[in-house]
Amino acid sequence: MTLLLRDADLAAAFDHAARSYDTLVAANPGYHAHLRRSARRLGLPHGGAGLRVLDLGCGTGASTAALAAVFPEARITAVDASAGMLEQAARKRWRQEVSFVHAPAERLAEAGVEGPFDAVFAAYLFRNATDPDAVLAAVREALGPRGRLAVHEYTLSGRAVHRVVWTAVCRGFVQPVATVLGDGELYRHLWHSVVRFDTAEAFTERVRSAGFEQVRALPLPGWQTGITHTVVARRPGSETAVGR
Repeated sequence: MTLLLRDADLAAAFDHAARSYDTLVAANPGYHAHLRRSARRLGLPHGGAGLRVLDLGCGTGASTAALAAVFPEARITAVDASAGMLEQAARKRWRQEVSFVHAPAERLAEAGVEGPFDAVFAAYLFRNATDPDAVLAAVREALGPRGRLAVHEYTLSGRAVHRVVWTAVCRGFVQPVATVLGDGELYRHLWHSVVRFDTAEAFTERVRSAGFEQVRALPLPGWQTGITHTVVARRPGSETAVGR
């Protein structure tokens, strides 16, 4: 049984799950409020007038909606590698300044997604990437000087209790429901990808090593405390050595 999906297999699994995805995540207490909280942690001027924001790994548009709510005057470009997820997102009502692009996170320029952006928001993306460092390099390239990054991600604290809670939620609720919906393989991947991915501390170091500064991991409230974090960072105002 495959636990960890990659590349085309993962995109296909998300395509298949696209129709029921919003229904399943809506059962997660605080899901949308947490996304808005992480969006606010970008620290952009209120309203976002005149700013360009890249929503990387937008899925069915939940993260896009969070950005649009927090920065109603910003121009938002939302990108995802799953055509099925983007189809669901595009069916929703958006203001004119929101656009969607089908592209892998590592190959933004090839899809015509060009910076500089004032901020990049990435929700539930990095643990699904085959090469997280390549995605960070693409993000750094897309950001303008002093551009902001906020990563909203399942990054465990490293404490055993938080891994136990995560496993209990997945096995007791998420996986059984997803299996009934025909998407058990994707949500087995969800559990395993979180367990296998960086801790919050390790991910902040990864971001720092990619050439970002002012890197911090901020907790989220509720049952996801110690399970989900917002990792915020900034691209330096001038070029700095990567891997310091």
